[in-house]
Amino acid sequence: MPTEIADNMAGRRQRLIIGGLLLFLLWNVATYMVFTRQAEQGSTQVESSQTMNERLNRLQEQMKDQMDINEQLIKDIIQQKEAILKGKKLVHVPAPPANENVDLAVHQDVSKSRPFKLEVAGKVTYPYSSYVIPVLMIACNRPSAIQRSLTNLLGTRPSPTQFPIIVSQDCGHQETAEAIQRFDDKVTHIKQPDLSSITLPSTQKKFEGYYKIARHYKWALNQVFHQFKYDAVIIVEDDLDVSVDFFEYFLATYPLLKEDPTLWCVSAWNDNGKESRISRDAELLYRSDFFPGLGWMMRKEIWQELENKWPDGFWDDWMRDPAQRQERACIRPEISRTDTFGKVGVSRGQFFEQHLKYIKLNQKSVAFTQLDLSLLKKDNYDPVFKKEVYGAPEVTISQLQKQDALGHPTVRITYNSKNSFKLLTKQLGIMTDLKSGVPRAGYMGVVSFMFDNHRVYLAPPTGWNGYDVSWS
Repeated sequence: MPTEIADNMAGRRQRLIIGGLLLFLLWNVATYMVFTRQAEQGSTQVESSQTMNERLNRLQEQMKDQMDINEQLIKDIIQQKEAILKGKKLVHVPAPPANENVDLAVHQDVSKSRPFKLEVAGKVTYPYSSYVIPVLMIACNRPSAIQRSLTNLLGTRPSPTQFPIIVSQDCGHQETAEAIQRFDDKVTHIKQPDLSSITLPSTQKKFEGYYKIARHYKWALNQVFHQFKYDAVIIVEDDLDVSVDFFEYFLATYPLLKEDPTLWCVSAWNDNGKESRISRDAELLYRSDFFPGLGWMMRKEIWQELENKWPDGFWDDWMRDPAQRQERACIRPEISRTDTFGKVGVSRGQFFEQHLKYIKLNQKSVAFTQLDLSLLKKDNYDPVFKKEVYGAPEVTISQLQKQDALGHPTVRITYNSKNSFKLLTKQLGIMTDLKSGVPRAGYMGVVSFMFDNHRVYLAPPTGWNGYDVSWS
């Protein structure tokens, strides 16, 4: 009798696997017929060769995407098969205990899907009132943008003494200069003196704006650190709105930047900060290997390291190069503390319509200076972060999309190659690009985000040993 039951169960498993494979094959046949029909319908019309080439290129891209999805589906089916044969079930792993060397209480906050929650125990106090951190605004020729940005910045600034604002203007645009001067002594207005053209090869001439921006940044940062002699700076551009707790955020994280040599910036930006991909936990902060920009703070010591080798152009991607980053990280928030409205500019609105305009700006004021942020120091953060990520149950993207992971507020999805990373990020609705192998908002190869009320860690396999710079 037990043998008969076991045979019946094995038969059911085989039928389930065969049924899944048949559905998969039928779906592929249907997909092929749809693509073929599209190509045949397109060929019946009289079109120019250019239009036909565009159609063929689109069809080729669609088929390539479909092949990638097919590959992932095959992997999912194999994984489901192995799970069935082994009787595998998802098991919830409780959050790891606090680092024994740190006097913190760390636990999983299921209601907010928050990886770490700090409860202050023996909080270290800092002389926050003694810190002076200027804001450097980079401007050029957008008078309405500068008017909006400065109004917003001044409206949230808690102290003109503690947070002086310096507007550095390039381009020599008179209308923009007049817009800045209307703010009188509330801001300091400086002007980049070198307005000359930059000589570039004809193939690079279209990028001249990026070279002028890099030249302007170098001059402006030299003014802040060498002429005004400040020890740190918060850098913004003239197309950013800031959150109600923008200054509080940077004030509270400044001691971390001073004390932890493995940090080289604090950023107000989350590259995956769309409302559907973030939690509502405005207190949540991360370490990130990716340099985000878009409202960021650095110390004078870092500028002294960078200024003599500052690039001629594309300064932000240069900052993401391993030679500059040197395995250092930035602090970034779950919910962005800046929001860009800069559709018009040197980048000509690149990514704005598809992505940037959907980034959520934080609306809740958080008293960061009243929180213990010492968990963000590398020695405290890394062990807890790795236990949280690799202690989370592993699921496939199909399980996540079908709610098979229900009951597990935190889950992990594994990528094994550049191609699988690209495919998964596209399906999950987060940024797909990599810079020198580092994913946007990633830390130790892991990208954290929300998906249908789940905290998801898109992670490399255990034993990750560094970024592959060829993944770009």
